[in-house]
Amino acid sequence: MTMKYVYSIVILLLVVGCTKDFEEINTNSNSPVTVQPSLLLRQVIYDYGEQMSYEGFTAGNLLGQYSTALDFNLFDRHDLKSPQLGGNPWPIFYQNLRDNEIILNLSQENTAFAVYEGPARIMKAYMAAALTDLFGDVPYSEAFKGDTETVTPVYDSQESIYMDEGGILDNLAKGIAAMENYTGTISLEGDILFNGDLAGWIRFANSLKIKFLVRISAKVDVAAQLQTILSEGNFIDENSENAIFNFTDGEPNNFRLARLRIGDFNNYVLSETMDEILTDLNDPRIERLYRPLGNTTTNEFNGLLNGIDASTGVSVADYSLLGAIFRENTGLLDANFMTSMETHFLLAEAAQKGLITGDTETLYNTGVTQAFAYWQVEIPETYLSAEGALSNGNALENIITQKWISNMINGYEGWVEYRRTGFPQLKTISASLNNNLIPIRMPYPSEEEALNSVNYAAAASQTDGNSINVPVWWDK
Repeated sequence: MTMKYVYSIVILLLVVGCTKDFEEINTNSNSPVTVQPSLLLRQVIYDYGEQMSYEGFTAGNLLGQYSTALDFNLFDRHDLKSPQLGGNPWPIFYQNLRDNEIILNLSQENTAFAVYEGPARIMKAYMAAALTDLFGDVPYSEAFKGDTETVTPVYDSQESIYMDEGGILDNLAKGIAAMENYTGTISLEGDILFNGDLAGWIRFANSLKIKFLVRISAKVDVAAQLQTILSEGNFIDENSENAIFNFTDGEPNNFRLARLRIGDFNNYVLSETMDEILTDLNDPRIERLYRPLGNTTTNEFNGLLNGIDASTGVSVADYSLLGAIFRENTGLLDANFMTSMETHFLLAEAAQKGLITGDTETLYNTGVTQAFAYWQVEIPETYLSAEGALSNGNALENIITQKWISNMINGYEGWVEYRRTGFPQLKTISASLNNNLIPIRMPYPSEEEALNSVNYAAAASQTDGNSINVPVWWDK
C-alpha cells in the first residue's frame, strides 16, 4: 500500500466523519427555529408605543404647537428635513411594520398561532394609517418583504392604502372577523395592551374604524358605516378600556423624555398657542402639563411663540417648562394608542356634521370628562356649562380643540387633525423656514432618495419635489 493510497483513505474517513449527522450536530437545540409571535407582539407594541410617544412629544408637539423648542429648533421652524431630538419617524414605522408582518405570516402558516391574526391585522392597520397620514403615498403593498421579494418597493397611493384589499379598513374588518371566529384554545400572549383579551382588541379595532372613517369622510361617504358602529356600541367607551400601556417612574421603561439630560428636557417649553387656549378656557390641566415659569412667585404660566430664531437668545426662566409627569413622575403616563375620550370626540364631530344620529353635546361632554380623568385632573364643576361648554363659540372648533388638548402625548395626531379640520387655529411661527406656511405633510427621508431612488423619484414628482406643502389624499 503506497503512502498516497493511505493518505486518500484517511481523507475519505475524515470527510465521512465530518459530514455524518452534520445538520444534527450543528443545530443549536436551545435556539428556536422560528421566532415566537408572543415575543414579537410584545416587542412591536412596546417599541412602537415607546418610540412614537417620544417622537410625538418632541417633533409632533412642535408641529401641533403644544410646545416650543428653545434651541436645536430647525424642525420647529419647519425645516422638516433637519430632524433634531426627534422628527424622523420613518424607520420606526417600517421596522415595526416589518416585525408585525412576521406575526401575521406566522398566524396564517401555523394553526397554533391563529390567535395572533386579529391583533396583527389591527396593528398593521394602526401603524399604516399613522404612516400614510404623515407622509401621504408610501411603500406599502411591496414593503416589509425585503428578505423574499424586493428591497425597492413602489409607493402606493394613500387612497389605495386606506381603501383597497389588504389596506387599513380591510385589515380592521378582517382582524375583527378573525377574532370573532377564533375557536382555538391557545391564548394570546405577549399582549401588553389588553392582557390577551380579544374583546379588548375588537373594541380597539372598532374605535380605529371610527377614527379612520371620520378622517376620510371628506372623500368617501362613511355615514352608514359610522352609524352601524355606533348602534352596535362595541367600541372603547370607558377609560378602563383604553388601548394603552403604562410607563414606569424609573428606567428602563420610563418615558424617554425623562432619560434626556436636563438641558435637552429644558429645551421644550409651553407654546403660546397652548397657553392662550388653556388660559381662555380657565383650564386647570395647564398645571398638570406644564410648570409655572421660573421667574415668578405667583404660579404664572407663560408660553412662547413657535419657531423662534434661536440666535436671538431667550431665557428658559421666562417660560413654562413641561410638567413633572413627563420627567420625574412618568409612572403616571402611558403610551397611548387609542382612548375612549378620542372615540367620543370623533363621534361628537360625526354627530355635529350629521354623519350619525347621536347627541353631539352628550358625546362631547363625555369626551371632555374622560379627558380630565385621563390626565388625572379634577374637572371644575362649571367647566362644561361655562368656558368649556360646547355652545361657547363654534361647536366643531370646540370639539376638535378639546381633542387636541387631550392628545398632547400624541402630538402628531394634533397636527394631523389640524390639517384635516383647520382647528385649533395654529399660529404663524416666529422665524419660519417655510415661507410662513404650516406644513401639511412630512417629507420623505433622504435615505429613500439614496436607497429606493426610482420609486422615490416617482413619489416626489407627485408632491412637487417632496414638498411639505402638498396635501395628502384625504386633505384635498
